Order: sequence, then C-alpha cells, then structure tokens
Amino acid sequence: MENPSSSKADICVVGLGYIGLPTASMFAAQGFDVLGVDVSAHVVEIVNEGKIHIEEPGLRTLVSAAVKSGQLRAARAPQPAKTFIIAVPTPCRVNEKRHDDRSSDLSYVDSAVEAILPVLEEGDLVILESTSPPKTTVERVAKPLVEAGFTPGEDVFVAHCPERVLPGHILRELTQNDRVIGGITMACAQRAARLYASVVEGQIHQTNATTAELVKLMENTFRDVNIALANELAGICDHLDVDVTRVIELANCHPRVNLHQPGPGVGGHCLPLDPWFVIESAPEQARLIREARLLNQAVPRYLVHQIKDTLELGNSSSAKLAIFGVAYKGNVDDARESPGRDFVELLEGEPVDVAVYDPHVRHFEHELVGLQKAVQDADAIVITAAHDEFKFIDPSALIGLMRGHHVFDFCNLLDAKKWRSAGFTYVGRGVSPQAAPSHAESL
Repeated sequence: MENPSSSKADICVVGLGYIGLPTASMFAAQGFDVLGVDVSAHVVEIVNEGKIHIEEPGLRTLVSAAVKSGQLRAARAPQPAKTFIIAVPTPCRVNEKRHDDRSSDLSYVDSAVEAILPVLEEGDLVILESTSPPKTTVERVAKPLVEAGFTPGEDVFVAHCPERVLPGHILRELTQNDRVIGGITMACAQRAARLYASVVEGQIHQTNATTAELVKLMENTFRDVNIALANELAGICDHLDVDVTRVIELANCHPRVNLHQPGPGVGGHCLPLDPWFVIESAPEQARLIREARLLNQAVPRYLVHQIKDTLELGNSSSAKLAIFGVAYKGNVDDARESPGRDFVELLEGEPVDVAVYDPHVRHFEHELVGLQKAVQDADAIVITAAHDEFKFIDPSALIGLMRGHHVFDFCNLLDAKKWRSAGFTYVGRGVSPQAAPSHAESL
C-alpha cells in the first residue's frame, strides 16, 4: 500500500453515495490511503468532518475512524491514484419512442471517466462498480482510455466489479459476499482481483467485463420477475377472495417452490432499473422481463384504484389518507424510485389530502409529518414500506384520532387480528376483508 504521506493515493473512489462511501471507508479501514470524490461540496464537507449524509448501520463509526486516522479524505475532483473506483448513479430515463419503456442514462459514468483521464497514469487500475448495461465497461470506460492513447491490459487496467449488497447490511456484505470481477482482458481481471482479495472474505470469480455486467443485472432481474409473479398472484387472490399469504405459505412447503412475497410495488436504485438495462441491450429477446417489469410498475396504480373502490371515493367526495413509509423498502432512508413515492404522485390527481409519515426518510418532495399529525382526521392508513416501527404501533391509540377506520397494509406487515380487534377494517396485499378462512368455504 502507498504511504499516506505520498502524493499518489492508493485508491480514488468517484461518487460518495450509498455504495461509494461504504466502499471508500471499507478500503480505508484496511489501511489503504483513500481519496473520496463527489461533485457535491456539501458531501465533501460532511465526509471531511468524519460524518455521513446517508443512513447505514455502522457507517458513521467507520467513516469517523477512517477520517480521524488520515486514511480517508474527500475532494471534489480526482487526484492521482493507483486505482480509480467509479461508483456513480446510472439512472433510467423515459424512452422517447416507447413511454412505457426506460433507457439508461450513463452521463455520470461518462463524466467520471472524463474527470479521471487528466490524472490517469501508466499502470493505474480503473474499476466500474456502478450497475450498468452490458458493454458499458468496454464502450464507456475502456474506449475513452484507448482514444486517450492507453492500451487496456498493457499500460492501464480496466475492470467491472458490480456491487452485490443489501442496504442495511452493506458493510458486512461488502466483505463477506462473493464478488464477480470482469476484466477487459484477463490481466485486467487478475489485477482487480488482487485488490479485492485484500478486503473481501467471500470468493472472487473472474470473467470478462460484459459477463460481469449481465451477472449483476440478472441477479436483480430474477427477483423482479419473481416479485411480478407474486404480485400477479395477489391480484388473483383479490379476485377470488383468497388469502395470498396462506397460498404462498402452503405452496412453499413444496421443496422445489419458492414464491416471493407481493408488495406495494418494486422500488430502489436497482430492482426497478436493472431489468430495463437488459431489455435495452436485447429488446426482442427480453420479452418476459419486460412484461414482468411493466406489471410491477403498474402495481401502485392498481392499489390506488383498490383504495378508491374500497372507500367509495368519487370525483365529488374527498378523503385524507395517511401514507406510512416512502422509503423503497423497510428500515432504510432511501426513497429513490419507491412505491410510496408513486402512491403520493398518483393521489395528487385525486380528491384526496395526503399526509406522509416515515420515521427513516429525512428528505422528500412532499411534506413529512409525525405519526399523530398524519393520522389526525384521516380516513385510512396506507402502509407502503415495511418499517419495523409500524409493527409496534398500538392501533387502539390511533382509532380515536381518525375519521375513518381503514388500514391498507400493502406490505402485509401488521398483525391483522390486532388491528381488526381495535376496530379497523384491515385490507392486506392480496388479503381482502372478505378473504375466506382456510378452513371454511361459502357454499
């Protein structure tokens, strides 16, 4: 490892978001001299103070220690380093030709490569960690280096090493999960593998860059397609007045069946986006993937219609809905591409007042309020993120504050019996108030 006092850092991590900052602090904790780069002056200032701007268990302590030891510092532009790790967003944008579809926006990757080039030297390693469409590492990272006069695999090394972590467990999974490393050449893969072997306890699997890109995309696409099946099953159960949770429980007793759970939609910076990267790269071949993605994308609209029908909301009637949870999943602060966000946006066009309560999310386009203010005079509670805090709410303490007594638990998180006993009409995801008990059928 490079001496921290040297002018050339061991590692320069470009992008200090949900993946970049944990990655930078992980390497710093192992003794590497790490420079973290972000275009946001606020983020740079926060990190240099040893603080964090995102919520992740254990990260605050790790960053504080790394900055205090001098192993981690932040800046707004890359500086010379032995290794550059690109961990910037790769969002989707609406396809202009087919508005139901999405296409990748790789402008952040392009900007990162452009920023690295002036300080790139012979012998350096460039790694793309951002989840990307197939061929991105070849065409958007390696190609600009070739155009600048470098030869990947000889005087510089280029690889793709996609992150494979679960928010809420990032620090553990960064080191314990297996890693797939794809090089532009075998020499590139080997060079990147040596770096990750110094911090990763899981196995390291070497391949080419495009294969590594598709591996990561299919990991999330697999989940998205299976969630679509579960969401379709929930709709079937709504139609048949059958409890979807019981159907899944019993079906999964079979040793070769593993149905996923339905929910309010699919959110976050990976699952709703990664399938589109596959579809974009092979639109004629990815037909099932596209249909599954469109099905999951439509779930919030379907559930908003269910709310309107249940509450008998017409154009002339109005109601207040308390939306519980706008994070994309339970117990995180990340509201990117979240189902709760979709619910709020869809309800803005309805004769409905919306109050948003989320104990984790700190920044959101709609006003965030406390629990009591959210439910005051509300006609219904709508659960759209599975935060643990919601499980421990006492329904009997809320019912007197509310005008109506419906709870739409689209995460199937709550104890239905407890909420019904408190006087609420409980509607779960694929669990209607009329769902027949497993032991009784109407004849």
